[in-house]
Amino acid sequence: MSLERILRWLDSGEPTYEEMKTDPPVAAGPGYEKLKNFCRKARKHEVEFAWSDTCCIDKSSSTELDESIRSMFRWYRNSTICIVHLAKSTTIEDILHDEWTARGWTLQELLAPFAIKFFNKHWKPMTNDENDKRTEATTRILQILETATGIPRHEIYWQFTPGPIKVDERMAWAARRKTTRVEDVAYSLMGIFDVSLQIAYGEGGERAFCRLIEAIMQAGDPSVLNWKGAAAQHHSSGAIPRSPKSFLDCRKLKLGGRLEMTMTGLGLRMPVVILHLNLPSAMAAGTGNARITFNCQLCPNIKININVRNSLAHGQYQYAFGIINYSLVRDGSREVVEIQSKSAGFPLRCLQVDLFGSSSAPRTTGVVGFETVCMEQTFGPWKKIREEGLIEVNFPITPRFYIERKYLENVHL
Repeated sequence: MSLERILRWLDSGEPTYEEMKTDPPVAAGPGYEKLKNFCRKARKHEVEFAWSDTCCIDKSSSTELDESIRSMFRWYRNSTICIVHLAKSTTIEDILHDEWTARGWTLQELLAPFAIKFFNKHWKPMTNDENDKRTEATTRILQILETATGIPRHEIYWQFTPGPIKVDERMAWAARRKTTRVEDVAYSLMGIFDVSLQIAYGEGGERAFCRLIEAIMQAGDPSVLNWKGAAAQHHSSGAIPRSPKSFLDCRKLKLGGRLEMTMTGLGLRMPVVILHLNLPSAMAAGTGNARITFNCQLCPNIKININVRNSLAHGQYQYAFGIINYSLVRDGSREVVEIQSKSAGFPLRCLQVDLFGSSSAPRTTGVVGFETVCMEQTFGPWKKIREEGLIEVNFPITPRFYIERKYLENVHL
């Protein structure tokens, strides 16, 4: 049997792998005393082997460090019990302000194991129960943990299922947590979303998080798109957020099933239902942002409010609403698109491209003599409007309706 320890590293004085592999160990100081207290508690749980991340990983080996970080959630999940030493807490109420609830790695330490035992700063048990996570008698500590972490009690109390689902909700749990190394914001979430990343300290926090999001997107859960604010600077796609903070305070939307998402050199390719919007004729001039109300061409009664830069609100741009929570259904021999009364999607825009000038009259080029005709309307690719997240549109009267498949387009966001 194994026991995995959950203890915050000290700023200095933690026993290292090199110190502990000697016989007898040469480690000393407060970190070593903490380790001995941990082992004493492990013995009382009749555990034969204990594991401590501070001294059970050879951090001089990049291969071992990489494997350990990627395996950590599984080790917590398979442990007999996890011991949590809350170094800043004396009572259960103190947990509200304990830094353990605000650190990046402790999110998976809370959710992964089936059994947890909390000890206060004096190594006294916080409750009289054997397992503080799955016993009805620990209701108070679960209430405090829910308040301190923002994680619903049932996710803590019942078995948490890792995977690339409910991405917006789970990212919000991590949004205010801190890590010593910026890349660990992403690496500490691998187990939560059941994805694997190559560890590359030095790549930077945003690049690491972009790789995490790309890995999550392979599963196609649309909740990964429910964020707002500026997109990542180090990525070609405007659909990649900068950090877990991008998922804070987003709307709770009914987003439906899996979407086909493919990352390409042009951005994130995905099929969406394109509903063209009418741009109001009277627009305010200026360089700032304006909150503009668009009308849907298919359903004029629908009003969609979008933040648009005044410099982009003119006839050179076309606007649309790209619905993502649609379904494809069979109607006899054909396939049609089912639209929900509450539809979620992105506001999109594309730029009109004038290839041959404004005149529609035929003209002859001076190169090979071909007679060419200017297209009446040639538009560039659809782009997600920056800073705008998913929005919800309510279609009146009917719970759902059906439209032709021609409204479904692949876009690169």
